Amino acid sequence: MCLCGSKNLIWDITKKSSLVYLVIQRKSVICHSYHPFIYPLITPPTLTIMRKLCLFFCLCLLLACKKQINRPPEPTVVEEERTAPGGGRPPKPTKYTVYTIRQGQHYSDQNSIKSVTTSEMKFMAKFDNSAIYQTILPENQYDINKLWGFSEGFDNQYNSARIGWSWNDGALRLYAYSYNKGVRQYQEITTVTIGAEITCSIKILGNLYIFTVNGVIVTQPRGLSTAHASGFQQYPYFGGDETAPHTITILLKNL
Repeated sequence: MCLCGSKNLIWDITKKSSLVYLVIQRKSVICHSYHPFIYPLITPPTLTIMRKLCLFFCLCLLLACKKQINRPPEPTVVEEERTAPGGGRPPKPTKYTVYTIRQGQHYSDQNSIKSVTTSEMKFMAKFDNSAIYQTILPENQYDINKLWGFSEGFDNQYNSARIGWSWNDGALRLYAYSYNKGVRQYQEITTVTIGAEITCSIKILGNLYIFTVNGVIVTQPRGLSTAHASGFQQYPYFGGDETAPHTITILLKNL
Protein backbone atom coordinates (compact mmCIF):
# COMPACT_ATOMS: atom_id res chain seq x y z
CA MET A 1 0.00 0.00 0.00
CA CYS A 2 1.33 3.44 -0.89
CA LEU A 3 0.58 6.58 1.10
CA CYS A 4 1.53 9.68 -0.81
CA GLY A 5 0.01 12.03 -3.18
CA SER A 6 -0.40 15.07 -5.26
CA LYS A 7 -1.08 15.42 -8.93
CA ASN A 8 1.63 18.04 -9.48
CA LEU A 9 4.65 16.04 -8.33
CA ILE A 10 8.19 16.56 -9.57
CA TRP A 11 9.87 13.57 -7.99
CA ASP A 12 12.99 11.59 -8.11
CA ILE A 13 12.67 8.02 -6.98
CA THR A 14 15.49 6.18 -5.16
CA LYS A 15 14.59 2.70 -4.00
CA LYS A 16 16.36 1.33 -0.89
CA SER A 17 15.12 -2.05 0.34
CA SER A 18 11.41 -1.48 0.83
CA LEU A 19 11.60 2.34 0.83
CA VAL A 20 10.83 4.74 -1.98
CA TYR A 21 11.85 8.32 -1.31
CA LEU A 22 9.81 10.95 -3.08
CA VAL A 23 11.26 14.39 -3.32
CA ILE A 24 8.44 16.83 -3.83
CA GLN A 25 9.99 20.22 -4.57
CA ARG A 26 11.40 21.11 -1.10
CA LYS A 27 9.50 18.49 0.85
CA SER A 28 10.25 14.82 1.36
CA VAL A 29 7.52 12.24 1.44
CA ILE A 30 8.12 8.57 2.20
CA CYS A 31 6.23 5.85 0.44
CA HIS A 32 6.58 2.28 1.49
CA SER A 33 4.76 -0.97 1.43
CA TYR A 34 3.55 -2.36 4.70
CA HIS A 35 5.66 -5.45 5.36
CA PRO A 36 6.33 -7.41 8.59
CA PHE A 37 10.13 -6.97 8.22
CA ILE A 38 10.16 -3.22 7.62
CA TYR A 39 12.12 -1.25 10.22
CA PRO A 40 11.10 2.21 11.46
CA LEU A 41 11.72 4.79 8.77
CA ILE A 42 13.94 7.84 8.92
CA THR A 43 13.70 10.57 6.35
CA PRO A 44 16.89 11.60 4.54
CA PRO A 45 17.18 15.01 6.27
CA THR A 46 16.88 13.34 9.69
CA LEU A 47 19.44 10.71 8.72
CA THR A 48 21.90 13.42 7.69
CA ILE A 49 21.52 15.20 11.03
CA MET A 50 22.09 11.95 12.93
CA ARG A 51 25.24 11.21 10.93
CA LYS A 52 26.58 14.66 11.74
CA LEU A 53 25.80 14.17 15.45
CA CYS A 54 27.54 10.77 15.48
CA LEU A 55 30.58 12.26 13.76
CA PHE A 56 30.66 15.12 16.30
CA PHE A 57 30.55 12.74 19.30
CA CYS A 58 33.23 10.51 17.78
CA LEU A 59 35.54 13.49 17.33
CA CYS A 60 34.91 14.54 20.94
CA LEU A 61 35.83 11.06 22.18
CA LEU A 62 39.01 10.99 20.11
CA LEU A 63 40.10 14.36 21.46
CA ALA A 64 39.26 13.45 25.04
CA CYS A 65 41.06 10.10 25.09
CA LYS A 66 44.78 9.94 25.79
CA LYS A 67 46.72 6.70 25.50
CA GLN A 68 48.62 5.77 28.63
CA ILE A 69 52.00 4.08 28.23
CA ASN A 70 53.13 2.17 31.29
CA ARG A 71 56.89 2.18 31.28
CA PRO A 72 58.87 -0.07 33.60
CA PRO A 73 60.64 1.79 36.40
CA GLU A 74 64.17 2.84 35.62
CA PRO A 75 66.84 0.83 37.47
CA THR A 76 68.21 2.57 40.54
CA VAL A 77 71.93 3.25 40.13
CA VAL A 78 74.20 4.32 42.97
CA GLU A 79 77.85 5.33 42.95
CA GLU A 80 80.18 3.85 45.55
CA GLU A 81 83.45 5.59 46.35
CA ARG A 82 86.48 3.29 46.41
CA THR A 83 89.67 3.83 48.37
CA ALA A 84 92.88 3.73 46.35
CA PRO A 85 95.64 1.51 47.77
CA GLY A 86 98.63 3.39 49.23
CA GLY A 87 96.71 6.65 49.43
CA GLY A 88 97.10 7.42 45.73
CA ARG A 89 94.59 8.99 43.41
CA PRO A 90 91.20 7.33 43.97
CA PRO A 91 89.63 5.56 40.98
CA LYS A 92 86.27 6.57 39.57
CA PRO A 93 83.23 5.61 41.68
CA THR A 94 81.77 2.18 40.97
CA LYS A 95 78.22 2.30 39.65
CA TYR A 96 75.96 -0.37 41.10
CA THR A 97 72.37 -1.27 40.27
CA VAL A 98 70.16 -1.67 43.35
CA TYR A 99 68.03 -4.82 43.50
CA THR A 100 65.29 -4.94 46.13
CA ILE A 101 63.44 -8.00 47.40
CA ARG A 102 60.35 -6.83 49.26
CA GLN A 103 59.14 -8.42 52.49
CA GLY A 104 57.03 -11.48 51.69
CA GLN A 105 58.46 -11.88 48.17
CA HIS A 106 60.87 -14.29 46.50
CA TYR A 107 61.79 -12.22 43.42
CA SER A 108 63.61 -8.91 43.19
CA ASP A 109 61.93 -5.82 41.78
CA GLN A 110 64.02 -6.07 38.58
CA ASN A 111 63.79 -9.46 36.88
CA SER A 112 62.97 -8.82 33.23
CA ILE A 113 63.68 -11.56 30.68
CA LYS A 114 67.16 -11.08 29.24
CA SER A 115 68.97 -13.55 26.99
CA VAL A 116 72.60 -14.33 27.79
CA THR A 117 75.41 -15.89 25.75
CA THR A 118 78.70 -16.04 27.62
CA SER A 119 81.78 -18.06 28.46
CA GLU A 120 82.32 -16.13 31.71
CA MET A 121 80.05 -13.91 33.77
CA LYS A 122 81.95 -11.48 35.98
CA PHE A 123 80.32 -9.12 38.45
CA MET A 124 80.69 -7.28 41.74
CA ALA A 125 78.25 -7.47 44.64
CA LYS A 126 77.68 -5.61 47.86
CA PHE A 127 75.38 -6.46 50.78
CA ASP A 128 74.13 -4.25 53.60
CA ASN A 129 72.66 -5.15 57.01
CA SER A 130 69.42 -6.28 55.37
CA ALA A 131 71.30 -9.52 54.50
CA ILE A 132 71.05 -10.47 58.19
CA TYR A 133 67.79 -12.34 58.73
CA GLN A 134 66.11 -15.05 60.76
CA THR A 135 63.79 -17.58 59.12
CA ILE A 136 60.52 -18.72 60.66
CA LEU A 137 61.57 -22.38 60.67
CA PRO A 138 65.13 -22.91 61.99
CA GLU A 139 65.97 -25.50 59.33
CA ASN A 140 65.25 -22.97 56.55
CA GLN A 141 68.09 -20.78 57.79
CA TYR A 142 70.43 -22.97 55.73
CA ASP A 143 68.45 -22.59 52.49
CA ILE A 144 70.50 -20.93 49.76
CA ASN A 145 69.26 -17.68 48.26
CA LYS A 146 70.32 -16.79 44.73
CA LEU A 147 72.52 -13.84 43.87
CA TRP A 148 73.40 -13.80 40.15
CA GLY A 149 74.04 -16.16 37.27
CA PHE A 150 72.58 -17.70 34.12
CA SER A 151 70.56 -20.63 32.85
CA GLU A 152 71.49 -22.77 29.86
CA GLY A 153 68.22 -22.94 27.99
CA PHE A 154 64.85 -21.98 29.49
CA ASP A 155 64.81 -24.16 32.62
CA ASN A 156 67.07 -22.93 35.42
CA GLN A 157 66.48 -26.19 37.28
CA TYR A 158 67.89 -28.32 34.48
CA ASN A 159 71.17 -26.67 33.43
CA SER A 160 72.25 -23.45 35.15
CA ALA A 161 74.97 -21.82 37.24
CA ARG A 162 74.48 -19.20 39.95
CA ILE A 163 76.27 -17.84 42.97
CA GLY A 164 74.08 -18.20 46.03
CA TRP A 165 74.17 -16.65 49.48
CA SER A 166 72.85 -17.24 52.96
CA TRP A 167 73.12 -15.78 56.44
CA ASN A 168 73.68 -18.61 58.90
CA ASP A 169 75.82 -19.33 61.96
CA GLY A 170 76.57 -15.63 62.31
CA ALA A 171 78.17 -15.12 58.88
CA LEU A 172 77.28 -14.16 55.32
CA ARG A 173 78.23 -17.11 53.13
CA LEU A 174 78.47 -17.38 49.34
CA TYR A 175 77.97 -20.65 47.47
CA ALA A 176 78.49 -22.30 44.12
CA TYR A 177 74.97 -23.32 43.08
CA SER A 178 74.17 -25.17 39.85
CA TYR A 179 72.00 -27.73 38.10
CA ASN A 180 73.53 -30.49 36.00
CA LYS A 181 70.81 -32.12 33.85
CA GLY A 182 68.27 -31.63 36.61
CA VAL A 183 70.55 -32.58 39.52
CA ARG A 184 71.14 -29.77 42.02
CA GLN A 185 74.69 -29.11 43.25
CA TYR A 186 75.88 -26.61 45.86
CA GLN A 187 79.03 -25.95 47.85
CA GLU A 188 80.14 -23.10 50.08
CA ILE A 189 82.85 -20.93 48.52
CA THR A 190 83.72 -18.46 51.27
CA THR A 191 82.35 -16.04 53.85
CA VAL A 192 82.21 -12.31 53.00
CA THR A 193 81.96 -9.07 54.93
CA ILE A 194 78.79 -6.99 54.94
CA GLY A 195 79.45 -3.62 53.29
CA ALA A 196 82.52 -4.85 51.40
CA GLU A 197 82.82 -5.12 47.62
CA ILE A 198 82.80 -8.75 46.49
CA THR A 199 84.33 -9.77 43.17
CA CYS A 200 82.65 -12.80 41.60
CA SER A 201 82.76 -14.81 38.40
CA ILE A 202 81.19 -17.91 36.86
CA LYS A 203 83.20 -19.42 34.03
CA ILE A 204 82.52 -22.42 31.83
CA LEU A 205 85.33 -24.72 30.73
CA GLY A 206 84.14 -27.73 28.78
CA ASN A 207 81.96 -29.76 31.13
CA LEU A 208 82.87 -27.70 34.20
CA TYR A 209 81.51 -24.61 35.96
CA ILE A 210 84.26 -22.60 37.68
CA PHE A 211 83.02 -20.31 40.49
CA THR A 212 85.29 -17.62 41.95
CA VAL A 213 84.57 -15.28 44.87
CA ASN A 214 87.32 -12.91 46.01
CA GLY A 215 89.94 -15.27 44.56
CA VAL A 216 88.52 -18.46 46.12
CA ILE A 217 87.69 -21.09 43.46
CA VAL A 218 85.16 -23.95 43.45
CA THR A 219 84.34 -26.18 40.46
CA GLN A 220 81.21 -28.21 39.71
CA PRO A 221 80.28 -30.59 36.87
CA ARG A 222 78.36 -29.06 33.96
CA GLY A 223 75.68 -30.83 31.94
CA LEU A 224 76.91 -29.44 28.60
CA SER A 225 80.31 -29.08 26.95
CA THR A 226 79.75 -26.17 24.52
CA ALA A 227 82.22 -23.27 24.44
CA HIS A 228 79.51 -20.77 25.42
CA ALA A 229 76.51 -20.89 27.69
CA SER A 230 73.31 -19.74 26.00
CA GLY A 231 70.28 -19.02 28.15
CA PHE A 232 68.84 -16.31 30.37
CA GLN A 233 69.95 -13.95 33.11
CA GLN A 234 69.16 -15.11 36.65
CA TYR A 235 68.45 -12.35 39.18
CA PRO A 236 68.47 -12.07 42.99
CA TYR A 237 65.94 -14.41 44.59
CA PHE A 238 65.16 -15.14 48.24
CA GLY A 239 64.56 -18.79 49.14
CA GLY A 240 64.43 -21.62 49.67
CA ASP A 241 61.04 -22.31 51.03
CA GLU A 242 60.37 -19.05 52.83
CA THR A 243 59.93 -15.56 51.41
CA ALA A 244 61.99 -12.56 52.52
CA PRO A 245 61.29 -11.80 56.22
CA HIS A 246 61.95 -8.11 55.56
CA THR A 247 63.02 -5.92 52.63
CA ILE A 248 66.47 -6.94 51.39
CA THR A 249 68.72 -4.71 49.28
CA ILE A 250 71.60 -5.98 47.12
CA LEU A 251 73.96 -3.93 44.95
CA LEU A 252 75.26 -5.54 41.74
CA LYS A 253 77.45 -4.46 38.87
CA ASN A 254 78.47 -6.42 35.75
CA LEU A 255 82.18 -6.31 34.91
